[in-house]
Amino acid sequence: MSHTLYSATVQRVQRCELAVPGSNPGMFEKALKSGADFIFLDLEDAVAPDDKVQARKNVIGAINDLDWRGNGVTLSVRINGLDTQYMVRDVVDLIEQAGHKIDTILIPKVGVYADVYMVEAMLSQLETQQGLKNRIGIEALIETALGMSNVEDIARNGASGRLEALHFGVADYAASNRARTTNIGGLNPDYPGDQWHSAISRMTVACRAYGLRPIDGPFGDIKDPDGYKLAARRSAALGCEGKWAIHPSQIELANEVYTPPPAEIEKAKRIMVALKEAALQGKGAAALDGRLIDAASERMALNIVRTAEAIAARI
Repeated sequence: MSHTLYSATVQRVQRCELAVPGSNPGMFEKALKSGADFIFLDLEDAVAPDDKVQARKNVIGAINDLDWRGNGVTLSVRINGLDTQYMVRDVVDLIEQAGHKIDTILIPKVGVYADVYMVEAMLSQLETQQGLKNRIGIEALIETALGMSNVEDIARNGASGRLEALHFGVADYAASNRARTTNIGGLNPDYPGDQWHSAISRMTVACRAYGLRPIDGPFGDIKDPDGYKLAARRSAALGCEGKWAIHPSQIELANEVYTPPPAEIEKAKRIMVALKEAALQGKGAAALDGRLIDAASERMALNIVRTAEAIAARI
């Protein structure tokens, strides 16, 4: 193991992240009771330009009026992009009027670390100005060619500050790369395999190297639950901790995929017991169910057990 290690910045259960348009206040209370671990109230892509200002007011009202933490929800807000005229007022108004109830700010289309730094500097000043006791985290959407080309630098530099997680924004990423598809997150019949495997893997490696949470993004076809679960299983296999839901019907699917099943948890515990018994006999490896297990097996098993414990504590 390298002497240089980056521990996880903030541990949160994030199996499912429900996207809720800020321009649709009728959805806020339903989202609150939906069973999603994470909810982000959206001021960006889900809101038309003419509705941006009102959506911001709607979101601030919902943050203050509803008991998000009391319902076990981690609350995030996706602000508008740094290249828009809306972003500054998004951050200032949110923190000045509702900062004490916000857990994270989600920044769209992050291309370079300086994008994260800009928002972090604003949050630091606003928290001091408002005398806030809570420290608001930052999450970044990697959804452009520029962002993916700089993903390691973004993760490395952000890990020492407020950055907690990176999300893969498949639709804008496809557009940025001029990929021949209009399918959001599904398999492409013209591509022999998973079109997004390499990108998600690269982002996940950057996250795990620097102690951040990797989160998979949206799946567009809400009438294809099997396709959603397939996409979720693929990203889970690569190390993602959760996935977006753009419709309430996808929440249970995400929770199912990203929650270790009982048989997997039991096997992980057996691995840990078998290796502990081997260590008492002076052995560094053991046999379990006809297979060799060693210290690496224990580390994999420990990941499963800790994930299950965190989920159980939330529930």
